[in-house]
Amino acid sequence: MKFFRIDLLTLLISLFLFNSCKNENNIGLSIDDASQVNGTLIDTATVFTNTVPEDSVSTGSLTPAPLAYFKDPVIGTSEANIATSLNLPSSSAYTVPTGTITVDSAVLVMKYATANAFYGDSLTTRYKLNAYQLVNRPSPSTVYYNTAIFPYNSSNQLGTLTFNARPGTKIKITDIVTGKADTLKKVNPQIRVKLNTDFFKTNLFGASANALASNSLFQNQVKGLYLTLDKNQVGTGGRMFFNMDSTTVDIYYRNNTGTSIDTAVVSLPANNFATEIKHNNYTTAVKNALATTTSQEVVYLDGLVGTRAKISFPYLKNFMNNAGGNIAINRAELIVSVLPGSDIPYTPQGKLTMYRLDISKRRTYIPDAQGNLTANGIATDPRFISADVFGGYYNSVKKEYHFVITGYISDLMRGKLIDYGTYIAPTPFATSTVVSIDASPDAIGRVIAVGGISNKASANYQYRMRLNILYTKTK
Repeated sequence: MKFFRIDLLTLLISLFLFNSCKNENNIGLSIDDASQVNGTLIDTATVFTNTVPEDSVSTGSLTPAPLAYFKDPVIGTSEANIATSLNLPSSSAYTVPTGTITVDSAVLVMKYATANAFYGDSLTTRYKLNAYQLVNRPSPSTVYYNTAIFPYNSSNQLGTLTFNARPGTKIKITDIVTGKADTLKKVNPQIRVKLNTDFFKTNLFGASANALASNSLFQNQVKGLYLTLDKNQVGTGGRMFFNMDSTTVDIYYRNNTGTSIDTAVVSLPANNFATEIKHNNYTTAVKNALATTTSQEVVYLDGLVGTRAKISFPYLKNFMNNAGGNIAINRAELIVSVLPGSDIPYTPQGKLTMYRLDISKRRTYIPDAQGNLTANGIATDPRFISADVFGGYYNSVKKEYHFVITGYISDLMRGKLIDYGTYIAPTPFATSTVVSIDASPDAIGRVIAVGGISNKASANYQYRMRLNILYTKTK
């Protein structure tokens, strides 16, 4: 009896499979005409695609913060520079130690972010970081956006470092121990930029007690640091992220009190930092895409708040009318393919996000995204799905991104929602349970994607951005 049940199940599965292999992609068992339920799959829904600029975003106190100079041969040149003020070693005021102080070195210590810390050329490019004194200190009361410009004193270079990008390699440094012998220790991946010792001897150990009475007075005197990658580097360069909330200037000094000489270190933490980001040298292809309002066969999605893609589905209502109106959307999935060859040598961004605009042109979640939750974690739409199922993750085998947007497509078809703008854009890779829809300077990579193509003669037609809809006719 046991084997009979298995054979019967196998027969039923076989019938199901044979019935689903029709050209119309009908899905269902052939029972009788009165009760048969069919699912029809279409993958020819028209998708319009355009490349548009990303919105500006606040970069004040952004951590990790980007530092970049990347000459992407497909998209163009982008750069990110960091401006930061420095705090006193203590939380309020600082008292200079008694004795004769000799400053041996001053080192800017910048630790790489723990994840997605680098994008670009780590093999052939030798990077050069230059540190300058700012003209004005960053203000804690000012909201700085990525478009902000921070003037700096180009004639007062405080330090420089030529280095290879090694965000996954620990290094050894000398550990200064007061009153004991110095030792070597291994620390997490970081870069260490030697700075002008006279500058810090004058502005810290040689400063008046009044100038060291508060962080604000100290910052008015020192101004702060402007950090930028040299534009004359050989190679395409890249983008890297650093944890600015743990960035310090470590000052190593000897203190002669007359009876003993000891070595010590004092640290000035970074404070009120912000990032300026520039995308001012696009390639001709990207410039043309940004200037075109008709649907494009290739769209450019660039991180560091560069570009995104606007998409639309103009004929959904026509599809519903042609289907007779009485249909149920079982599943709708948007498939975004990477342009063949564009993933070498730079791997596409690990994740994309998808969102829509409301009537006031503000970003909001589409019905399927789990970001659509109340403060108590209750879904505002019963059709929401988890962030993992919603998708947007890069499949390196198929070289595709998938978004499950069943609820959104159903609402657009039935007129329950109006498409005021739908977008896909790079977003930081994370395992968060909430879909992020904000413009993000933390998105480090880029994607060159195939857009919506209606011309079957196009060489990229098989990779076109497409909307797969599985629907059932109802009575």
